[in-house]
Amino acid sequence: MIIQAVGLLDDLDKDLNNYAMRLREWYGWHFPEVGKIITDNLTYAKVVEKIGIRTNTKKTDLSSILTKEDEISIKESAEISMGSEISKEDELNIKELCSQIIFLTEYRQSLTEYLRNRMMTIAPNLTIMVGELVAARLISHAGSLISLAKMPASTIQIFGAEKALFRALRTKHETPKYGLIYHASLVGSANPKLKGKISRSLASKCAICVRVDALGENINGDVGNKCKKILEGRIALLESGNLIKKTKTEKKNDDSNKNKGVYNSGNEVVLKKKKKEMMNKIKRTAVRMIVMKL
Repeated sequence: MIIQAVGLLDDLDKDLNNYAMRLREWYGWHFPEVGKIITDNLTYAKVVEKIGIRTNTKKTDLSSILTKEDEISIKESAEISMGSEISKEDELNIKELCSQIIFLTEYRQSLTEYLRNRMMTIAPNLTIMVGELVAARLISHAGSLISLAKMPASTIQIFGAEKALFRALRTKHETPKYGLIYHASLVGSANPKLKGKISRSLASKCAICVRVDALGENINGDVGNKCKKILEGRIALLESGNLIKKTKTEKKNDDSNKNKGVYNSGNEVVLKKKKKEMMNKIKRTAVRMIVMKL
C-alpha cells in the first residue's frame, strides 16, 4: 500500500506541474499580468477560475483568495492589459483545466495524510527520523520493509544514487555522500560542509530504526525519538565546532601516554632482544681490535 501510494504521489506531482505550466501559458495569452503577480499554482488556478474573461475582473471579489494588495494590483492590471481577446468556448476550457488542478491538489493533500497515517502504523520509528515521504521512498526503493531492514547503513545512505556511485567507481572520482535521505529535514537544514557527515550518522540511525520497526514490537516511536535527539545533539556539536577530530600524531601520543606505567610483556621481549644485539656488537668490536693488535 505504501509503495503504491508514494508512486501515485510522485505521478500527481508531475501531472500537477505540467497542468499548472499549461494553464499559465494558455491564460497568459489573454491576461499575462496575473502570472507575474501570483506565484503559487493553486492560488493562480482559483483566481483564473473565478475571473474567466479579463473584463470580469473589476466586478469579481477576490478577497477570499488573495490579499488586498494583490487584488488591487490585478484589478489595475486588467484595465491596461496587453493580452489578446478570447471566446466563450476558450474560457470554458480554461476553467475546466483550473477545476482539474484544484481537484488534483486537494486529492494530493488527502493522499499525503493517508500515507502519513499508514507510515506511522507500519514504520513509526523510521517516520519520526526522516519523515513519512522519505521513509516511504526508502521502503519503495528497497521493495519492502523487511528488505530495507536487512541492508547496512552504508547502503541506506546512498539509496537513490546508484548511478552516480557506479559512475564514480568507474571513473575513479569521489563517491556520492547521500541519496534519498538528502531530502530529510535533518540533512536539508544542515550546513553544506556538514551534509556528508550528517547523512552518514542519519543512515546509521535509520538502520537501527527500520530494524526495530520490521522485527521489534516498539510501535510508540520511542527508539526513533531517542535516535533523533542523539543526532540533533551531534549536529549541534558539529555546527558549533566543538567536535574536533584528532590527527594521527595526537592519537599516537594518546596511546603512548595511556600505556605509560603499564607492564607489557611484549615490551620486555623487545628490550631483551635489543640488549642481546648490543652485547654481540660489543663482542665483535673487541675481537676485531685484538686481531688488529696481533
